[in-house]
Amino acid sequence: MSFETKRLKTGVEGLDLLLQGGIPEGFFVAVTGEPGCGKTIFSIHFINQGVEEGDKCIYVTTEESRESIIRQAFQFNMDFSKKVEENKLIIIDALMGRTDKWSLQSLDMETLVSKIIEAKKELGYGRARVVIDSLSAFWLDKPAMARRYSYYVKKVLSKWDFTILAVSQYA
Repeated sequence: MSFETKRLKTGVEGLDLLLQGGIPEGFFVAVTGEPGCGKTIFSIHFINQGVEEGDKCIYVTTEESRESIIRQAFQFNMDFSKKVEENKLIIIDALMGRTDKWSLQSLDMETLVSKIIEAKKELGYGRARVVIDSLSAFWLDKPAMARRYSYYVKKVLSKWDFTILAVSQYA
């Protein structure tokens, strides 16, 4: 009986080495830290690596605009705009100031998970990666709900073949 876990490369070579090949497929991984420490940059690399490997990739942004994520990726020679046009990546904007298909109108967990599932259906069958940057936006006024929200996201999305990178910050 083999207990070897398939791992997904993060897009950061040195980290993949430390993680024995990357993040375990199907896991919920929390990336936490102070503002400005590189959580978003790491998340962008994780998603880019997934697109390069043919994964279905979704990036949820709650604190920056979709355009900001695209600009940051471009600084690392990653053309997220092209990947979106080619339907290899969907960026869900949860700033609530937009009304397009891939924007959230309210910041609640059920709406978010439904939108992620809708995006996965749009991208098609297969292994998927999702980044939620940042999950802490959902519990700003209810910090006691952090564990419940994280569990809900993991429980529902694990049925859809997702590996989840959930960013949260503390000050």
